[in-house]
Amino acid sequence: MKMRAEAEGKTLNTFGTHLQGKPKDRLPQSHGVADLSELLGLKDYMGVMYFITLAERVVPLSDEHVKVTEETFDGVEVVLYQPKQPGGETELRRAVIYLHGGGWCLGSSRMSPYDLLARKTVTELDAVVLSVEYRLAPAHHFPVPYEDVYRVVKHFLQKGVLVQYSVDPGRIAVSGDSAGGNLAAAVSQQLQKEPGQQIQLKAQALIYPVLQALDLNTPSYQQNQDMPILPRTLMVRFWSEYFTSDKALFRAMMANTHNNPESSSLLKFVNWSAFLPETYRREYNYSAPAVVKGVGGAAVEMDGPSRSLADPRASPLLVPDTALRSLPKAYIITCEYDVLRDDGIMYATRLRAAGVEVSHEHYDTGFHGALMFTVWPTDFLIARRMTDNYMKWLEENL
Repeated sequence: MKMRAEAEGKTLNTFGTHLQGKPKDRLPQSHGVADLSELLGLKDYMGVMYFITLAERVVPLSDEHVKVTEETFDGVEVVLYQPKQPGGETELRRAVIYLHGGGWCLGSSRMSPYDLLARKTVTELDAVVLSVEYRLAPAHHFPVPYEDVYRVVKHFLQKGVLVQYSVDPGRIAVSGDSAGGNLAAAVSQQLQKEPGQQIQLKAQALIYPVLQALDLNTPSYQQNQDMPILPRTLMVRFWSEYFTSDKALFRAMMANTHNNPESSSLLKFVNWSAFLPETYRREYNYSAPAVVKGVGGAAVEMDGPSRSLADPRASPLLVPDTALRSLPKAYIITCEYDVLRDDGIMYATRLRAAGVEVSHEHYDTGFHGALMFTVWPTDFLIARRMTDNYMKWLEENL
């Protein structure tokens, strides 16, 4: 235990963050991973992150407890994890549809931390886990990643498919981290509107999700703009490349001047001065994002018809309260040292106000991507605690 704690401390120092002091304090600029985006240039930094995700990949194999198969659901690759002990009509199991993170541009369901999380879910909860290998930007802009996920979910929620895998139709959750949390929230919303959709999700578990693209200058974006792993510049890069390869959008988003008149009516849904606790608001003055016309505006051409950056399938926070009321119960994890912290807090606040059952767990010393640090030498205690709490919530609510 002592050796692991020491290793964790050394790794955090390498990242250039001390995770000390008051939660609201602006941390000094990192001289570790975050600075790579300046030393190498953002394009090369993205390349480094890409190779890191490649190095984390494993070949998902069955073991003595878990049966692993790679399949295709409605044209989309998935990795299916099932208990070795077969179920039956009288032994229906719960199921978790998991969506990996990586800013819609990086990552894979086959990365070691996701593989380990899936196996843990299977063995501890006697559950079936469906991990989705959706296509990535910039090769496939929005809405392709979302549509891949939605097709998989719709396919899996068919009665015949659930019978095939001995899954209880009343005990299915969708979950994801970061961009995966975004996709999970969007799918949960869309399913509620789907005509004739008989089988619905029971729960949604969102791990430090990214939920809106209209205001990229919330207090958490300001406080954590230079944090390692996910500095503001990288998150803006992820957002812009999710939508288009036009660099003009990236520049506009960096300046927070990317909203056009069509999205101005939606800014009320991300007005952090109305949805964040006073402890996060008091050191910052709210200023509504600029609304402009032109190339930096919200309407951009993608692989298909013109779509809006304000599309709720990309920014789930932008739906009206009436669209939130029928959503499944939610578990939301947020971390203090994360540019996306306020997205999760605002969503939890709005869901509660709409009458949805919400469990919001905030980690005062947490950082974006913490759940990924479960493999030595970055076997962080906070990752283990986060995973255990996540499992406990699923056990009690699914």
